[in-house]
Formats: sequence, structure tokens, C-alpha cells
Amino acid sequence: MENTASNLNSLIQKISSLKSEIQKVIVGQDSIIEEMLIALMAGGHCLIEGVPGLAKTLMVRTMSQALDLSFRRIQFTPDLMPSDIIGTEILEEDHTTGKRFFKFNKGPLFGNIILADEINRTPPKTQAALLEAMQEFEVTYAGQTYPLDRPFFILATQNPIEQAGTYPLPEAQLDRFLLYIKIGYPSAAEETRILNSTTGASKPKVNAIIGANEIKELQQLTLQVSISEDLITYTSELIRATRPDTSTISYIKEWVRWGAGPRAGQALILTAKARALFKGRYAVTLEDLQAMAFPVLRHRILMNFKAEAENVTADDATTELLRTISRPKNSL
Repeated sequence: MENTASNLNSLIQKISSLKSEIQKVIVGQDSIIEEMLIALMAGGHCLIEGVPGLAKTLMVRTMSQALDLSFRRIQFTPDLMPSDIIGTEILEEDHTTGKRFFKFNKGPLFGNIILADEINRTPPKTQAALLEAMQEFEVTYAGQTYPLDRPFFILATQNPIEQAGTYPLPEAQLDRFLLYIKIGYPSAAEETRILNSTTGASKPKVNAIIGANEIKELQQLTLQVSISEDLITYTSELIRATRPDTSTISYIKEWVRWGAGPRAGQALILTAKARALFKGRYAVTLEDLQAMAFPVLRHRILMNFKAEAENVTADDATTELLRTISRPKNSL
């Protein structure tokens, strides 16, 4: 690898410190924080789902405080328009010449970390305005293209229980999210700690741990993590087995309507590389792939109507796939 060993260790240590800094405020949710940081290292975006009161917004805000990056929050509502997030042109006058001209006034999408709060509460027209930004890291307005600052990281939240007045994200847009993270209720011990730590006068101070250049360096370093041909073949077999038309697994044929595309395989390998680096390793293991399979496939495997009626989820399908697909002979 191009970087020196001391630089590598310093960067990896900063990611570990970043997690600890977030945990000053967020009690528990270790795997959730880890998955968010993995998505950041992999250069992708996260969709975070959980019922109200589980600190989704607080988690993202705390993460932004621990990163020396610009932060923008967009509260999605039914009346939000694409120009409200991208920006719009305003008419200005040059006071020296008297000439009038249009100037592009950048919207809140122009930041490093974007919290797209309750993304399923805004109409498809506004949701779609995020697509170019998420995939191309640029936006186009009035025929002019404007590059976004890097790193660029969207964390979108949605509430799974209130469906009145919501607009579910279309599959094509869901696929643009690298990971789909689900947040559950805390344990009894964690809930007690939450009550103790959030109802007093003292508030922990979150320090900035890592900056933009170091994050971009980490993202480049993630790409350099090695993965064996056996594990690449295993990934391909896993993704192809999600498709009921070609899968040989009866469980998939019975419950799945539509399988994952090639982007899922790319996401799985990339996030497995980021996880390996997060754990201080420079090579992907089978454990990395299997751990990341759930947030990678959760929004890319579409269950059929029978599955929805029987409450069979994409996570159940992923569990069956990991159990059924034969492990590589030389896997770690």
C-alpha cells in the first residue's frame, strides 16, 4: 500500500476514536454507529429507519460534530420543492454597471454531511432531486452543473410506522443508498443509562476528530484493501442467488419477487473492505462479507405479496442465503 504503516495506523486509530466520541452522546447502538462509519469510509450513503425517539437525528448530528466537516439538515415535508434543497437562481444587479444578472444561490445540499430527515414525507419530485447528487456528486440547475463538496455523505431517516401522508422511496432510489440500517429499541440496561445521561444538567462535549482530507484518504485506502478471488466468486454467487428466476434455492423462489442487481455485489465488497479496515485488517474475510450482507441486501431484495402477508422479510431471505451458499474452501 502507498501509505506508510504509521500513517495507516494513525488513520485507523482516528476512526476508532471517532466511534468513541459519538458514544459520549449515543448510548448503545454500537453496530449502528459502526455501519454508519463503514458507509462513510466506503464513500456511500445511508438510509436509517427506526421508530420515533430512537435518537436517529441525534446520532447523525453527533457524528457531524465529531467530523470536522460542514453539516446541513433538511427537514423533508410534503410541500418541499426540488429548488428548496438544490438551490435557485436569484436576480442581482451589478451596482457599478447597473446590469442585472442571475446568480445561483446554493441550497442546503451543498455541504459535506447532509441529514435528510424523514425523506419519505416529501413527494417523489423532490426525492428524485437527490438522485444526481447521490450518484454523481453534482447537481444540475438551468443547464449548469455544480460539483458538490467532497466528502459528500447523505444520511436519510424514515419512520416505518406512520405511513399516512408518506411517499415510499422507489426501488431505483433505494438502490442508490449503500446501506439500509434499521435501529431497534435499546436493551433494559441501555435504556436506564439513557435516562440517567439525558435528564441531568451536564452535557458531554463532542470534539472534532477527523477532517475532510483524512476522510478522503481513508476512502482511497479502503479501495486498496485486498480481497481474494474465492471471496469475489462467493459474493457473485450470493448476489445471483437472490434472483428467483435463476436461483436454485427454493426459499428464494417461494418468497422473493425481485433479486439484487450487480450494484449490490459492488456495495457488498466495498463495505466489506471498509469493515476490514475498521477492524484493523488489510484483507477482507468471509465474516466481513456476511456481516455486511444484511444492510446491503435489505433494500435490494424485494419480497412478494405472500412474504409480506406472512411477515417474511429480506433479512430472513439473507439469513437463508448465508446458510445455504457454500463457503469458500480457503475462507477465513
